[in-house]
Amino acid sequence: MKQRLSILGSTGSIGVQTLDIVAENPELFEVNSLVAGSNWQLLAKQAIEFDADCVVIADTTKYEALRDALSAYPIKVYTGSDAICQVVRSGEVDVVVNALVGYAGLHPTIAAIEAGKKIALANKETLVVGGDLVMRLATEKRVPILPVDSEHSAIFQCLTGERSPIRRMIVTCSGGALRDVPKEQLRDVTPERALKHPQWSMGAKITIDSATLVNKGFEVIEAHWLFGVDADRISVLIHPQSIVHSMVEFEDGAIKAQLGTPDMHMPISYALMYPYRASRPSERFDFLANPTLTFAEPDRDKYPALDIAYDCMRRGGTAACVMNGSNEVAVAAFLAGKCRFTDITAAIEYSLERATFIEHPTLADYEASNEESRRLAEEYLRQCK
Repeated sequence: MKQRLSILGSTGSIGVQTLDIVAENPELFEVNSLVAGSNWQLLAKQAIEFDADCVVIADTTKYEALRDALSAYPIKVYTGSDAICQVVRSGEVDVVVNALVGYAGLHPTIAAIEAGKKIALANKETLVVGGDLVMRLATEKRVPILPVDSEHSAIFQCLTGERSPIRRMIVTCSGGALRDVPKEQLRDVTPERALKHPQWSMGAKITIDSATLVNKGFEVIEAHWLFGVDADRISVLIHPQSIVHSMVEFEDGAIKAQLGTPDMHMPISYALMYPYRASRPSERFDFLANPTLTFAEPDRDKYPALDIAYDCMRRGGTAACVMNGSNEVAVAAFLAGKCRFTDITAAIEYSLERATFIEHPTLADYEASNEESRRLAEEYLRQCK
């Protein structure tokens, strides 16, 4: 029986590659609904190609253009954030692939859990912002959350079949586009330079997060919630080749690693097909073409965001929510040329120092914390002009 998918963020990098997997395995998957932020042209094309039942465009100003583009097809067209939550609850959906960017992914994840849907999670902010609430709800509803991020997929694969306790998880990190740029030059880095990731092809926001190592800090927090491991047993190593996606060390000293090319098709397909694997004959790793794998400790002075994320994880409550909201505002400002690269981390620190901290937040508390952190980041960035 085919799995019926709702793909959130279908026009982004993960969404496009998810549709590649669907196209490669038409006997296993069909598309029920597609959700995009503002790229209505690609969304319309995808909906037609994959015969979607319905589409949602989050940007309400693009609704009419999308509706007109699909007027000749029996495809329902919706808009707005409420509509996203409605489509994931549909009885015609079995699996929700959440590849939305940022805080916007939290509410659809919760809606999917409440509706009992299997979740393939690529939106790490869901767990960064509300990991405690989300994982408790998933446990209560017995909903599987399968990781799509390459690092967490690697850890998940290393843990599959293991019954013994682990000693530590080692999350690898390419170092981002600026890994060879000296710290004293970061202040003057342009958005164009920071977007030139040496290994991965990703969206603009996550590429900047990789350059600051905010993304890696968020992945540490995500690993904490997904696998129930505390901060002291999760470490980060710079691995420029991006071949070892992550590792797990066990109590007997054995280390298991998952290796592969820097490509997201494998972790996406593994999340969708688990416990089985896709047949991808063209995917072959050449060890002779990759004879050297190197590792190094991250420079905590150059990348202060990593320790900030660890601190937020240890504090719990709304701390990571504040980090995420302020980071989203600062990254958008940097990409728009309205602040310096180093202002991103500074805005996060400013917000964390001033935001209200709630130790045991509700969903409403996360909402308020998100809004407050954004106001604080904007306040800081106004001072930078």
